[in-house]
This record gives sequence, structure tokens and C-alpha cells, in this order.
Amino acid sequence: MNIRQIVAAAVLSLCASQASAQEFQLSHNAAAGNPKDVASQKFAELVEQKTDGRLKVSVGGSAQFGDDAETITNMRLGTIAFSANSQGTTSAVAPEIALLGLPFLFQDLKQAETVMDGPVGDKIAAAAETQGLVVLSWWNNGIRQTSNSKKAIVSPADLAGMKIRTPPDPMTVDIFTALGASPTPMAFSELYIALQQGVVDGQENPLINIFSSKLHEVQPFISMTNHKYESTPFLASKIVFDTLSPEDQQIVRDAAKEAGELNRQMVREQTDKLRGEIEATGVKINDVDPAPFVAATQSVYEKWHVQYPELVDELVAAAKAAAGK
Repeated sequence: MNIRQIVAAAVLSLCASQASAQEFQLSHNAAAGNPKDVASQKFAELVEQKTDGRLKVSVGGSAQFGDDAETITNMRLGTIAFSANSQGTTSAVAPEIALLGLPFLFQDLKQAETVMDGPVGDKIAAAAETQGLVVLSWWNNGIRQTSNSKKAIVSPADLAGMKIRTPPDPMTVDIFTALGASPTPMAFSELYIALQQGVVDGQENPLINIFSSKLHEVQPFISMTNHKYESTPFLASKIVFDTLSPEDQQIVRDAAKEAGELNRQMVREQTDKLRGEIEATGVKINDVDPAPFVAATQSVYEKWHVQYPELVDELVAAAKAAAGK
């Protein structure tokens, strides 16, 4: 075979490979540079690399492919393949996922990761799969804090009547109702403008989200309430996932886990350093005594225990067992 024949064969092989490549969309709502975005890009890179280009993933951040709720709907229809979604939005179709956000359940990220990577996390993932969503990996979003435009939050009384944006998540709504605030569910993509225009007084998010989406520019007070942990369930549409070969399913799972380790590492590192960076911009950050907040939210446990008694007990037991490990 001469050089021209070799080149022609290579070109034909490349064209055939490109023609047979399957292309998928991955949706998330975070800004560029957020750990959710960086890990999503890593997942896409790994899938293409490990399948020799047979599978290609296009990442649409900042809700380019729709907000989290739209994405969940489209995944259940099979029109979007993957999503680094939000715990609250996913819980609208798989309510068991909301339990990961029980108030003050986890004290740190390592404790939460240990529980999610164990039997309880598997049980919650199985419940999501019955609703058409395959949990490929539990990524991190962080532990949530409360910001507002009016004053430092020191006790639950300081939240009385304050309009606090929450995700469309019944657990977060229950927490802020119990704390005396007026929770206002709203898509994350609408939040900056709502804060800037005073539609809501405040919001609650991990410092990573506050910083990457520049919410601190319009929120002069941040209180370290640490009121709930938030996972980022990394999801596949079951309709799409079931069309993949067993080999490609495993590649996708492995890529999700590897990208998830990057996500978790970034969340841990950024959580440790962002407080100082945000304070340097002039935002006032205060710590709170958790005891009165814990006491005020006991009714949330009681409410969710009625519906999911066994799972709530398992989660609480697993969290206690993982504490300090």
C-alpha cells in the first residue's frame, strides 16, 4: 500500500468513526469555573476519550439547555442524556433525594460523602431510577449558608418575615418556614436579578455558588448557618442509558465517578478558601451558634419521618456512624 492509499484509508476510517459517533447533551445551571461545570467538562472529555470518540458529550452550562426543572423533564423524555442537576429539583420527581438535605444532618463534606457512597445512598439512587433517572455518581454542591441585604443573621428570630429565595425544593422550604422566614422558590438562573432588584431579601447557597455567580455583589451579609448539605446528583436519562451497550454503560459510570472525585476535591478546596476572598470584597460574614437553629428545625424531621420513617432513621444512623471518620 502506497502513501496515498494509507492516507485515504485513514481519512475513510476517520469519517466512518465520526459518522457513527453518538452525540449527547449534558445540562447544568452553574457558571463557568464552578466545580459543577469543571467536572462536567471532565466527564465529557473522559467519555469521548474512553470510547475512542464513539460517544461525544456537549456540555451546556448556565442553563443553556434549560433550567434544572426543564432538564429533568427532558431527561425523563429521553431528549437530554446527562445532567449535573440540583438536589432540590431532582427531589420533585424522586422525593427520597430531598432527605439528604435534612437540617444539620451533616457537619462536613466528608461525612456526607461517606453516607452517599454507602447503602443509604444506593437505596436513594434506586428510588430515583424508578422515576427514569439513573444516579451515576453523587457529586458535591457544598453546605449551604444564608445571605441577605439587610443584617447579619444571628438567631432564627432575625429571619422572621424575611423573603428568602430557595430552590423549588420542599425540604429547604420546610427549613426556612420552621425558622420563621418567608421562603420564595425560584430558579437559580433568575436569582441574581431578583436579589439586585429586591424581589427577595436573601437566599441560601454554598459559598462556591455565591461566589461563582457573583451573588455577593448584591448581598452585603452572609451568615454561616450551615443549615443543610446539598449534593449534586449526576444523572443519566434512563431511556438514553438503556440504549448503551453494557461496556459503554460502565465507561459512563466510571467517567462520572472520576469526574465526581474532581468535583468533590474542588468543592473541599474552594470551601476552605472562599470565605476570606468574599470578605475581602467588603461583605460581612458572621458565624452563628447552631443550637437555636437546630432546635427550631426539629419539626422538619418529624414531618419527613411520617412519610419516610425507615429511610430517615437509616440516614440519621449512617450520619452518626460517619461522623468524625
